[in-house]
Amino acid sequence: MATERLSMRQLREILRQKLELGRTHREVAASLTVGLGTVSKVLRRARAAGLDFAAADALTDGEIERRLYGDGPPPVDEAKPAPDPVALAVELKRPGVTLQLLHHEYLERHPGGLKYTQFCEYHRQWKRKQRRTLHQEHRAGEKGFIDYSGKKPSIVDPQTGERREVELFVFALGGSSLTYAEATATQRTADFLASHVRAFEFFGGVPALLVPDQLRTAVGSPCRYEPALQRGYEDLAAHYDTAILPARPAKPRDKAKVEVAVQVVQRWIVARLRHELHFSLSSLNARIQELLAELNARPMRRFGRSRRELFETLERAALRPLPATRFEHAEWKVGTVNIDSHVAVEGHFYSAPHELVGEAIEIRLSANIVEILHRGRRMASHSRSAIRGGYTTVAAHLPRAHQAHLEWTPTRLISWAGTIGESTRDLVVAILRERAHPEMGYRSCLGILRLARRYGKERLEAAAARAVSVRARSYRHVDSILKNGLDRLPLRVQSPAIGSMPAAHEHLRGPDYYQGGERC
Repeated sequence: MATERLSMRQLREILRQKLELGRTHREVAASLTVGLGTVSKVLRRARAAGLDFAAADALTDGEIERRLYGDGPPPVDEAKPAPDPVALAVELKRPGVTLQLLHHEYLERHPGGLKYTQFCEYHRQWKRKQRRTLHQEHRAGEKGFIDYSGKKPSIVDPQTGERREVELFVFALGGSSLTYAEATATQRTADFLASHVRAFEFFGGVPALLVPDQLRTAVGSPCRYEPALQRGYEDLAAHYDTAILPARPAKPRDKAKVEVAVQVVQRWIVARLRHELHFSLSSLNARIQELLAELNARPMRRFGRSRRELFETLERAALRPLPATRFEHAEWKVGTVNIDSHVAVEGHFYSAPHELVGEAIEIRLSANIVEILHRGRRMASHSRSAIRGGYTTVAAHLPRAHQAHLEWTPTRLISWAGTIGESTRDLVVAILRERAHPEMGYRSCLGILRLARRYGKERLEAAAARAVSVRARSYRHVDSILKNGLDRLPLRVQSPAIGSMPAAHEHLRGPDYYQGGERC
């Protein structure tokens, strides 16, 4: 129907109540829950068509519609060869193919066949007989639809016998409906992105556009108009040269293709797993792949061909090629470059150019690499380390005054301390030994040794002896002893020299550890 979009029941009721019962416009409108203007328009069209209720009651729905609106479908000449509607639907999925082109090819095969208007109407009528919902045309290679199944498979703990549900990831291509599915432990980012990678490899290519639901792992800030994507998902799209268009919240028809795919997967895979026991994800996924191959080989009623056949003939060539390298998932963090030109990441310290001290930066963490970025530009890259409290330092990142520190080694510091006295040497050894990494004690040791310039070697040696005895192993403590003159007081309790303490624990390092200049 053209304007009012009334149902035929409403249309007939308007004619009956006005033309036969003589009810007022307002009464008719209230009875049928339509506007007064709608009632007026229907009556004007009925008068223009010369219809009364008796004449209208004798007509079919299509005849009433054509009499009132004049835009009914033109009759199709059944004497002329009809096009194959399924073949038309398949061909329209190919990039650049239009009904006009298909009509031209139809006339080449059938001169004198249906005119273009009748040809289009024939195709339109066939589509109307399909599902009575908004029909979306999906070009081959254009879109891939992603979702998780609400009905989940499960695995069994071999130790306890406990059954645990796992997630079921589903990815369907728009052109051929070829479907990929796999079980994952969670819907978290790492699993979500890894499932995409395996799906692309299953298809052997990448669609131009990804249409996921607004999952938390895909969309950081859900929004009907401008959803904010998760950084990791954007990285994946950039790596595979594709784009992401999340479906609108609560609009399943935006991703109807995968909604159907999920339903099919539930019926032909999840339901068939209900009596099976699997004790690991790998075993479950191996079985899912077997059932998936059967599903994709099953002929579809609408096209008379399987998803796999349509994919091979229609969509494989339209997908974008896979890149040379596989996507590697990375986490993103934000941080600030500290005053010592380092950034703390999971307890380890990585250097960044000293010009960035105090600046907010982004940190990209992959399995083996830590990258530091400032305003989208990579400023530093390090091998990832699991040593908590450790330092990974590039000398060029430090200002010149700090770079001089890297010229020092544990052996050199211990040797210098030995020229001042035994207690000073013992104190330096203790400081280096207690730090998770010797470099973390360099600054403290250098500060202590340089106190000899201000107070002299004798006072520093006495202060170091007092610090050793009370286990005060830092520059701050030694400096305080000297400032307050505590080094001049008699030392009543003298602990054994640290250098002579037995290494009772396998993790304790003695002074000999540093003699070769080795570092952790």
